[in-house]
Amino acid sequence: MTKTTKGTQPTLATLSKMEKDNVFFYLLNGEWSKHCLDIIIVLLTIELIFLVCIGTSSTGKVCKEHSPCNGTEIYTYQSCSSEDANQAFHAAAASQVMWAKTPLWKRAEYLKQAAIILRSHQDEIANSLMNEIAKNRKNAISEVVRTADLIEYVAEEGMRLSGKLMYPDSFPGQKRNQLCLIHRVPLGVVLCIPPFNYPVNLCASKVAPALMMGNSVVIKTPSHGVISCLYLAAAFHLAGIPRGVVNVLTGKGSEIGDYLVTHPLVNAISLTGGTHTGLSVSKKAGMIPLQMELGGKDAAIVVCDADLQQSISSIASGAFSYNGQRCTAVKIVYVVKQVADALVDGLKEQVEKLSVGSPQDNADITPVVHHSSADYIEKLVQDAIQKGAKQVTPFKRKDNLIWPTILDHVDKNMRVAWEEPFGPLLPIVRVDSEVQAIEMVNKSPMGLQASIFSRNMENAMFLADFLKTGTIHLNGQPARGPDHFPFQGWKDSGIGSQGVLYSLEAMSKIKSIVIHFAKETYTCN
Repeated sequence: MTKTTKGTQPTLATLSKMEKDNVFFYLLNGEWSKHCLDIIIVLLTIELIFLVCIGTSSTGKVCKEHSPCNGTEIYTYQSCSSEDANQAFHAAAASQVMWAKTPLWKRAEYLKQAAIILRSHQDEIANSLMNEIAKNRKNAISEVVRTADLIEYVAEEGMRLSGKLMYPDSFPGQKRNQLCLIHRVPLGVVLCIPPFNYPVNLCASKVAPALMMGNSVVIKTPSHGVISCLYLAAAFHLAGIPRGVVNVLTGKGSEIGDYLVTHPLVNAISLTGGTHTGLSVSKKAGMIPLQMELGGKDAAIVVCDADLQQSISSIASGAFSYNGQRCTAVKIVYVVKQVADALVDGLKEQVEKLSVGSPQDNADITPVVHHSSADYIEKLVQDAIQKGAKQVTPFKRKDNLIWPTILDHVDKNMRVAWEEPFGPLLPIVRVDSEVQAIEMVNKSPMGLQASIFSRNMENAMFLADFLKTGTIHLNGQPARGPDHFPFQGWKDSGIGSQGVLYSLEAMSKIKSIVIHFAKETYTCN
């Protein structure tokens, strides 16, 4: 019987044929099937050779995904090998030539259709997000809808990109006897590596700009959120994007990661992940463009004249939304001593109102994605307490579920002052002055975002100029978005900028053609 959602509507999984009996396949050259890779159909066209082969991995191995909530097995997916990856890259490279010749308006139509499919199956995809990464229903639905909005915006913005003309005589000593035509062209094959915490939205933020600029893509799904990422690929697949333009590999990064980032057919890499992963990839990738958003130690600085109620509300939301498993979560607070007690009391009151439980119950705090993450957070708490930190809200853990924890009187000798917990843990450092806070923030090797809370906007702007982070929010929490805003990390927090226009530019390169004239040419009335 055909699986359905919302009564009689077939599920996206059924329509795309991406799974059978809860075993999910990967997408290669426009096909989902259970045929092994030794079954190869060669389709000849005038300009391309398509290698149509897809389904179970060439090794026959599969991976099991387990629930963060109770550890039960929830999904089975393919463990792709380097041979599978090689096939994907060749399919992508072959299809990219024709895709680059597809008119912009047609590429935009494909993207808009994918957005429509995502919206119509938002509940099904949200269920996957809840199952895989314990995102509560409200945030899961929001991620899917936001992704559809993002894809449509990319399609519209991509059609508005234009080239440029230059004349030589604006440079001293030159004559107007040349015409330089400047335009953007595709990079080629883009390897897209999204993270577990936004496996739909942050995958689309890479894939949609890449496609709009005429690239083909190979997606390596995260280790958690695999199926949610496959749903995004299914939306592009059902939208009718030509075979080979979008390819998806599943499996363990520890087994095929190095092969992926060093493959000779990769022309660019867009990665969102941890700092250590990003540094490793950047050293191995060679001379290709990199777009990276990595870890952050996003600080909130609260000065004497801050609106404390506003500060408390923004910091509590910024620290504990989706359990703090966000690159832009507030990871540490620096507060001047004169207002520290009032801030801490207010945060305690606010955090104690948060509900703790399962994503299905739409709890504010849900389990972190893996037991190793929970273990790491617990060790940070233990280290801080042993060195003198005070628990404002007590640390409590049940398996992967960690109650929101606030630590006060944290100092520079504690690990949590420098390391990114990626969980519901908020350390507070009391400082003598705002200058001391700036110095502490800038000592971090990471520089993604920061916040300053002050009623004096002139002083807040002055302080912001000294912070070495990609974005500073004044009287608001760190955030990625709206999605057309620039988003970039400094230092070990990233390379390049994201945001719709900036990602479109990152997914292309400049090409110039210079026309030489025998004599000078000037336009006259």
